[in-house]
Amino acid sequence: MLAALTPEEWTAVRLSLRIALWATLGAAGPGIAVAWLLARKSFWGKALLDGLVHLPLVLPPVVTGYLLLLAFGRRGPVGAFLAEHFGLVFSFRWTGAALACGVMGFPLFVRAARLSFEAVDRRLEEAAATLGADGRWTFLTVTLPLALPGVVAGLVLCFAKALGEFGATITFVSNIPGETQTISAAIYTTLQIPGGDAGAARLVVVAVVIALGALAVSEWLARRAGARAYGLE
Repeated sequence: MLAALTPEEWTAVRLSLRIALWATLGAAGPGIAVAWLLARKSFWGKALLDGLVHLPLVLPPVVTGYLLLLAFGRRGPVGAFLAEHFGLVFSFRWTGAALACGVMGFPLFVRAARLSFEAVDRRLEEAAATLGADGRWTFLTVTLPLALPGVVAGLVLCFAKALGEFGATITFVSNIPGETQTISAAIYTTLQIPGGDAGAARLVVVAVVIALGALAVSEWLARRAGARAYGLE
């Protein structure tokens, strides 16, 4: 099946993996910070922050893509600033696709990581503090390692969501072959062509294989991280 892919289909597959990887990496740092904040802190506006984080899950993806276009387009306030001062352009570029996919996968990552942080026994953190560890060192050596299985699961969920994202991406960056055409967009395009069912089927198989592989790797990494965190190996 893989050998039967056309060069254009291979380009879509490689681009999808590239976009999903950068989307996941971009969501990791802010996601961990927000997940820990929601899990461990009480502050005014916490419910509002939680709602904003999960908003992409309940909004139609097309709406999310349109909002990104308004904010990060060439004439948008954020997009114009980044393009002028840093040379970063998101609209109709693969970087914009990564941004859209990261935004759509962000809530899934935060949710999984937050639940994992909430499950960490605070007495272990308090014990580290009594031994002289400051807050940052306690987080890096105690909290994060114990929450790592959930963080890994969240990263894979974010990756999988980014890999299959369509609505927000096509609204924000269109469907440009070789630049923004991901597997999902390529499947959609192929289905519009008479006799394109075979090409769509090939891409569907590839998408399923990648998703299953990501889930298998996630399970292995989560088990390994859990074993190390609790001293089982």
